[in-house]
Amino acid sequence: MYRSISRRSLIAAAGLAALPLHAALAEGGSAQDAAFTRLGRDWLEGGLRASPVFATSTGDHRFDADLDDVSAAGRAARIEMNKGLLARLRAIPRAELSRANQVDAAILENQLAGQVWTDEVLQDWAWDPLVYSSVAGGALNSLMAREFAPLPDRLRSATARMEKLPALLAQSRRELQAGRVPKVHVETAALQNRGLHSLVAQVTGEAGALSGDERARLEAAAAALTKAIDAHQAWLENTLVPNAAGDFRIGAELYDRKLAFALNASLGRGEIKAKALAALASIRAQMYDIARGVLAGRPGAPEAPARPTPDQQQKVIEAALELAYARKPARNGLVEEAERQLVQATEFVRAKDLVTVPDDPVKVVLTPEFQRGVAVAYCDPPGPLDKGQSTFYKISPIPDDWTDAQAESFLREYNVYGMQEVTVHEAMPGHYLQLAHSNRYPSVLRSVLYSGSFVEGWAVYAQDIMAEAGYLDRDPLYLLAHLKLHLRVIANAILDQGVHVDGMSREEAMKLMTVEAFQQEREAAGKWVRAQVSSAQLPTYFIGWQEHHALRQEAERRWGAGFSPKRYHDAVLSFGSPPARFAGQLLFDQPIA
Repeated sequence: MYRSISRRSLIAAAGLAALPLHAALAEGGSAQDAAFTRLGRDWLEGGLRASPVFATSTGDHRFDADLDDVSAAGRAARIEMNKGLLARLRAIPRAELSRANQVDAAILENQLAGQVWTDEVLQDWAWDPLVYSSVAGGALNSLMAREFAPLPDRLRSATARMEKLPALLAQSRRELQAGRVPKVHVETAALQNRGLHSLVAQVTGEAGALSGDERARLEAAAAALTKAIDAHQAWLENTLVPNAAGDFRIGAELYDRKLAFALNASLGRGEIKAKALAALASIRAQMYDIARGVLAGRPGAPEAPARPTPDQQQKVIEAALELAYARKPARNGLVEEAERQLVQATEFVRAKDLVTVPDDPVKVVLTPEFQRGVAVAYCDPPGPLDKGQSTFYKISPIPDDWTDAQAESFLREYNVYGMQEVTVHEAMPGHYLQLAHSNRYPSVLRSVLYSGSFVEGWAVYAQDIMAEAGYLDRDPLYLLAHLKLHLRVIANAILDQGVHVDGMSREEAMKLMTVEAFQQEREAAGKWVRAQVSSAQLPTYFIGWQEHHALRQEAERRWGAGFSPKRYHDAVLSFGSPPARFAGQLLFDQPIA
């Protein structure tokens, strides 16, 4: 399953000292607004020292030579800082803030409380090695992926970070507690750790931009880091994997609290599951109706009565999908296919005038090795301060060691029609477009702390925008693929709580994905891994999708003849990426709550 790379995954807190955090003063400049602005600056600045890797990704490059402090002392300092900021924030009368700052204050409170809870209660630092591999890989990738500064400057920073990375890897070995670490987390981390070699090679491949002592220092740092990566790999494979005894299921209590922070809402898993099951039945019924038309008059087509049995519905949809699966990209042609589709989708959005299209650069690239193993496609946007830098639409290649049968399974899932949906979701008018709008919002705090359900929900809603506007001339095979991708979103929501709360087995999960949601085996196998190593993120697609449609329906009701897709889309994207309820309250001038 595709997903966006959330900046929040790196947040211990973030910091940007000399930032234009003027949203509060821009709306009146009351004493309480000024107090909130100071608090926001303190959070941003203080957090930068806790997470220089996150700061680089955000676009503040003052600490590009430093690394996050992942030690117990660093964690204790972060907890103390966040608790202090939380107390200050709760002391500010919310009703006396501007409307924009009331939203930002609610978002910041959720972030601070969630980070304290994560550090003190969830304690992923003790059992999830992916926490550390994310920082290690991001440390170099964030310096080399974008040309925000001259190459020699970025290489000097990379050298300094390479010198410090062996200590970070060693610190992770001290923090992780084998008895609490799930085996699947270690296996995934081992895959990503091996990918660090490609990042080191990328840095050393540019060493010619330095000379003399600087080049010698870079090469020495790279050699030392290579040895450290190998030593860490040996520890992961030979020590941690055999002794990993943790349960990947986090359980109801932790799951419910984490979900509440992820959604910044009180929506419970019972209500989510009921909505998802109803949507699953509805989408399958729509697919059946389309499939009947596709198969009409085709020799050998299965019987397709108006009121099918469950078995008849399954066979008819499967038979129609086979026609879509037949149009596959080449095994090594995913990037080229995505590039072609990106141009096509962009031209369509502009021609239909569906939403204002930004002119920010976007590139289709292969996913770096250290980020592989969790999802097939990602959107990696620049930070709100890295103006003019590219968004990367990342695609993981088919592994070289996959058999032809495994590759065939993958390409059936990511057929030309399926890839169209991924490109719409990740790029146009999905994540790339929405996050480019979000980065223009004047509150950097809101840009940094974007709502996962708003962002992911928009990308799924964007798929509907295209289908409704007649993309690909309403080709019924495209519409089948479109609805099939919605089944994947729905299955995500069911799968996540099924795995972490309900004890769902691999066999049950695979049946949900491959039978009820029509996914191919390779896609479903990868999602089973992802569901184990993550929690409370997979439902954000479904919840956000539902919220965006509800918001649009309300706009249509209120605006009547004055409604147009572009007016609505530009308006809702103008608020950055807050939780949908806040976007609605701002859009319709309702009290912030």
